[in-house]
Amino acid sequence: MKKLLPFLIAFLPWLLCAQAPQKPADRPLYDIKSIGEIRLTVPVKNWPDALDSLRIYGNGMLVGTASIDGSQYANVGIRYRGDKSYQTNLKRNPFSIKLNYKEESQNHQGFTALKISSALRDPSMVREVLFYEIAAKYLRVPQLSYTKLYMNDEYIGLFVNIESVDDKFTQKHFNSTGHPFFKAGVDYKPEVPNNCKQNIFGSLEFENNVDCYKGNFEMNSPEGWTTLQEMTRVLNNDPKNIGKMLDVDNVLWMLALNNVMVNLSSYTGTATNYYLYQDNFGRFQPVPWDLNLCFGGLKNTGSGSDIELRDLQRLDPMLHSDNALRPLIKQLLSDELNRKIYLSHIAQIVKENFKNGEYEKRAQELQAMIVVPFIDDKYKTYSLSDFQNSLKTTVGRKSKIPGIVELMAARTKFLSTHPDLTALPSSVSDVTHQGRAKFESNKLTGYKITAKADRFPKKVWIYYRHNAQQPYFALQMDDEPSKKLSSGERMFVANIEADSPDSELQYYIMVENAGAVAFYPNNYTTNPIKVKLADLNK
Repeated sequence: MKKLLPFLIAFLPWLLCAQAPQKPADRPLYDIKSIGEIRLTVPVKNWPDALDSLRIYGNGMLVGTASIDGSQYANVGIRYRGDKSYQTNLKRNPFSIKLNYKEESQNHQGFTALKISSALRDPSMVREVLFYEIAAKYLRVPQLSYTKLYMNDEYIGLFVNIESVDDKFTQKHFNSTGHPFFKAGVDYKPEVPNNCKQNIFGSLEFENNVDCYKGNFEMNSPEGWTTLQEMTRVLNNDPKNIGKMLDVDNVLWMLALNNVMVNLSSYTGTATNYYLYQDNFGRFQPVPWDLNLCFGGLKNTGSGSDIELRDLQRLDPMLHSDNALRPLIKQLLSDELNRKIYLSHIAQIVKENFKNGEYEKRAQELQAMIVVPFIDDKYKTYSLSDFQNSLKTTVGRKSKIPGIVELMAARTKFLSTHPDLTALPSSVSDVTHQGRAKFESNKLTGYKITAKADRFPKKVWIYYRHNAQQPYFALQMDDEPSKKLSSGERMFVANIEADSPDSELQYYIMVENAGAVAFYPNNYTTNPIKVKLADLNK
C-alpha cells in the first residue's frame, strides 16, 4: 500500500471524478471520463467452458441477460471474440455482446452490439485508448471507454468497451449501410481453393479466384467479394487509378498512425486488424481495429524474427515501401506525391502528440482513473507494480512489453531527425475569400479563393466539396501575380462555381515544394474551412 499511496495522491482529482456515482441514464456508453459497469448473467454454472466450446466449434452465442450501467436487457447473445487475444480456459477473455440477438429492436442508446477488449499483453491498460484518441484527430474511428465486467455476479475485471464497427458506425460516418464491408483477418478459416496464395492474410494481394479472399477477410455485408477483388486488381496492376476505389489520403493516415505508434498487429505488420467499407462514392474507407498490441506489444514486422526494443524505437517510416507483399504500402508510396503526403502525416502526428509529451500526460490520467478497479481485478494478467511501471520500463521477462514512454521518447527523437522527415515544407497564409463589391448589384455565383505560399512552392491544390458527405474534388490553383512578395513566395488563386444560391463550400489547401507537402488547415480531416456563398454576397 505504501508504494501505491504516492500514485493515488498524485492523481486524486481524476480518481474522485472517475469514481463519482452517476445515475444509469446519465452515463453515455462511451464516456471515456467515467468507468461503466456491465453485468452479464447466463443460466450456465461453468460458463467459461460453454463459451470456449462456442468459440472453438461453433458460431452461436450463449443467451443471457445484460445490465449496462443499470439498464436491463433480456435475451442477449454472449460469446468470446478475438484471434490472438483469445485463450482457452481463461475467464478474462474479450467478449462480444449482441443486444438484439433475439429481439431485433433491442439496443442501448442506439447500440446493438458491444465489443469488449481484455487489453491482452498491455500491462498499462491504456494502449488502445491512446491510439484511438490520437487517431480520432485524423480518421473516423470507434469510440471507447472503460468498463467493469461481471459474469453471474462475479467481478471478471476491468475491460475496454470499444464501439462496434457495424451498420450504425457506417451510417454515422459514411451515411450508408449495406455496401461492401470487410474485416481483415478471420476467426474461423473456411475451406478455400488449393491454388490460393498462402499466409497472405489481409495484405490485399490480387487473387485470380475470388473465393481465395474468403480465407483472409470476413465480409460484413450481403455481397461484395468481386468488388474487393477488383480493388486489389487495380491496386496491384493499375495503381494510378486506385483513387477511384480507395480513399488514398485516409489510408495514408492509417499507415502513418500504425508506423508512428509501432502498431504491428495491423496492415503494417501482420496484415490484419483493419476494416474496409465502400462509401457512397465507390471508395473503400479504412478503419483500424484491435489495438491492444500497439506501442510495440507485437514486435514482428510481418516476416522473420521479432525485433528488439532499439529496432522498435527506430522502426523505418518507409517500412515495406519496397515490399511487393504489402501492395497497400508499396504501390501507394511509389507515387512521389503520396510519399510526401504520408511523411507529412507522420511528422504531424509526432509533433501534435509526442514531441509535446501530451501522450504521457494522457496515459497518466487514464491510469489514475482506472487504478482502483484494476487493483480489484483478481484475474488480471499483470501486477500492480507492472501496471505502475509499464509507462516507463519494459514489463515481462519473456513477453518484454516495452514501456510506452520508454519506446516513444526515443522514437520521437528518431523520427524528428530522420532524413525523410527533415525537409522544410512550405506554409500557407493570407487565405482570402472574395466577397461582393460594395454597391455591386449582381450576386456572386461562385468562390474566388487566394492564398500565399512560401519556401519556393511548386504546386498548390485546393480540395473542395459542397457538403460533408461528398468526397473532395482536387483543383490545382493558378498563379496570382503580386508585387508584394518576398523571395520564395507565390500567390495562388482558385475559382469554384457554387452548386446552389445557398451553397456552403468546405475546403482545405495542400502545398508542395521540392522536399515536402503541407496542409492548411492542419486539422483539415475534422475541421475544413467553411464559407457560405450568402455571407460573401452580403
